[in-house]
Amino acid sequence: MIFQKNQLAEPRFQQNLRKTNLFYLQDVSVTYGQVEALKNVQLSIESGEIIFITGASGAGKTTLLKILSGEQVVTCGSVKRPSPKVAFTSHVFQDLRLLSRKTCLENLMTAYDPNIYESKKNFMQDLDELCKILGVDDRLHLNVMDANGGLKQKVAIIRALLTKPDVFIADEPTSSLDVANARRFFDILNLYNVKRGLTVVWASHNKELVQNFTGRIVHLENGKLIYAGHACFI
Repeated sequence: MIFQKNQLAEPRFQQNLRKTNLFYLQDVSVTYGQVEALKNVQLSIESGEIIFITGASGAGKTTLLKILSGEQVVTCGSVKRPSPKVAFTSHVFQDLRLLSRKTCLENLMTAYDPNIYESKKNFMQDLDELCKILGVDDRLHLNVMDANGGLKQKVAIIRALLTKPDVFIADEPTSSLDVANARRFFDILNLYNVKRGLTVVWASHNKELVQNFTGRIVHLENGKLIYAGHACFI
């Protein structure tokens, strides 16, 4: 796949994020009733990293991502997150949070912010480019409630990227995509990461998919972080 220079939007605060420790979790635990979702997790994430969070269902991946995004309160321990003024974070969770009674295009248009785009024309150029790359440009007229799972997932991904994030957090974002489309999405994230310093935190249980890409693995089992290192582990 070939991307032309400056086709995709720059992250908002790239110039402020070089060699910065964005996230730091110290002895973090989360308990839901009698269930320990996370147990004494220690983790740091620097700007510009690609992190793959792996583990079986119920290992604690979603809980960890929600802590990083600020949606989950920890039971004990401490969490450092970047201020939105320092690093803007976009996320895609499994529920996608799309407006079901709106079209795919109307959902994407909610990402437009005149404070981060020079003009609506520039926004539409980014929107068109991402839609073409992920192959949804001919289906934007569809109502979300009539869209299949793969289309919904792509719309949620594109909407998140259109906010020009500095940090992108995603929970199983390719679960409804075939291998080819998943790779296209990885191509986009790798472009943002290499050229613009985007920090990516991605949860997946698809070992085959993760092994094909560079990045650091954070592996969870039963709420415990048991490994943080290169993909050779899996």
